[in-house]
Amino acid sequence: MKNRTRKTFACLAPLLATLPVWAASGIVDAGQAPAIDRSARSSSEPTGGLLAAKSENALPKSRDALFDDDQPAEEAEPPAEEPSGPVSRESLFGDDALMKPAAETASAASPTRTAGFKGFVDNVMAYTYPQPSHWSEMMTRFDLSTQGSLGSNVKWRLGARIDYDAVYSLTDFYPQAVDNNQRFNVLLRENYLDIGAGDWDFRVGRQHVIWGEMVGLLFGDVVSAKDVRHFVLPEFDILRIPQWAIRAEYFKDDFHAELLWIPVASYDNIGKPGAEFYDYTLPAPPGMATTFLNEKFPTRSLANTNYGLRLSMLRNGWDVAAFAYSSMSVAPTFYREIIAAPQPTVVYQARHDRIDQVGSTVAKDFGSVVLKGEAVYTSGQQYQVTNLTDPDGLVLQKTLLWVLGLDFTQFTDTRINVQVFQTHFFDHNAEIIPSANENGYSLLVSHKFGDKVEAQALWVASMNRTDWMLRPRVSWNFEKNWRLALGVDIFNGSPLGYFGRYDAKDRVYSELRYSF
Repeated sequence: MKNRTRKTFACLAPLLATLPVWAASGIVDAGQAPAIDRSARSSSEPTGGLLAAKSENALPKSRDALFDDDQPAEEAEPPAEEPSGPVSRESLFGDDALMKPAAETASAASPTRTAGFKGFVDNVMAYTYPQPSHWSEMMTRFDLSTQGSLGSNVKWRLGARIDYDAVYSLTDFYPQAVDNNQRFNVLLRENYLDIGAGDWDFRVGRQHVIWGEMVGLLFGDVVSAKDVRHFVLPEFDILRIPQWAIRAEYFKDDFHAELLWIPVASYDNIGKPGAEFYDYTLPAPPGMATTFLNEKFPTRSLANTNYGLRLSMLRNGWDVAAFAYSSMSVAPTFYREIIAAPQPTVVYQARHDRIDQVGSTVAKDFGSVVLKGEAVYTSGQQYQVTNLTDPDGLVLQKTLLWVLGLDFTQFTDTRINVQVFQTHFFDHNAEIIPSANENGYSLLVSHKFGDKVEAQALWVASMNRTDWMLRPRVSWNFEKNWRLALGVDIFNGSPLGYFGRYDAKDRVYSELRYSF
């Protein structure tokens, strides 16, 4: 994604945006907002809410629980006896079975078996209350998936989702192009084969590849594309778009290696001009109009494929990983052209450039406090400049994005997560919107009232300027498999801010979900 030509936007974007947003692809243009993950997700696909946060009395009992990305599973009988301490990376996080090669985990399966269907039906009703007030979302989603095995060494998964937003049928607030783009969508989710071969596991097909391990912010999630037509407000299982990929994984004791090739890439879905959150470029100077050409995607060729390597290891309780990834950026960069006649017009076109990224993640459990950190260096990313004489309105910048977080779980039924982050621009160009060092922080507080009600609030802000987002929310699990939530999304800052540009998009919403 390209630098948010908006002043703060570009700035905060990198910080909050997933790795590809800032470090990987310039915030603004990509339209990729800092991806704030409040969702629960399994090793294959997320399934929770954007603000959801665990608040168990005890410490995280699995790797997924540690990173707030576990997925509800059927209850199982506890083991008769637990070892006194972790003997491997997987045992530390309680996901030994998930990380073992498919050949081992599938050995108990019947030659051919289907696990049945699971999914959810979800309805979100959102009303934007600043003038002009309007209904901005009446979304119903139906998600369905199934999985099974084809013998002891082969597993499969199929999934799809249908989205229907009635706001485009019942109102005429948005342009026709937005209506056509967002009213009705049929989406392929994860659809793949898992093949086990000793210490190797191969996954072929449409899949999630999740390399980021931070709570709430996905800096290291450089592979995933995002559906950002509703900014970062939907749950993360809705935001993330799977990739068509071939992935080979090697497991040996506490060592894990991943080789990844994406022959046909998916890219951020940024929507159409005139949509509620379509705001990726600088406003045109007075007296000039703005127009957008159709987005230009990379041609399908070997030169435009994505590939990467990730290595991880557990040593003395430290879970450390490093990765290298080269890709056509999932987030677009907005190229600019100025036409003088017949009317002065600024013309933008979203395109995708190749970027290279190297990074590292680290996690350490200190008991009731968990330390997490990530760092990503990105080259090849272009950022918008304010200089109207620049031919394409862009300049190359190399960046280093890092984040450190602490997760506190020692308080009964309460969880607190604090994170600070920075994007540093090497050889900073004074004509881009972000400062040489863009700093930010986030605070997530969650508290349970009994077994059914949970209140939580997420605050994300820039340290460089007044620019923030606040998301209070109350959830009620009133029946088994049913959840009702009420919340408010508030944005504040200058019109050039990453959040402030949506100052007139504050909204109240309800969400009703049935999971099966």
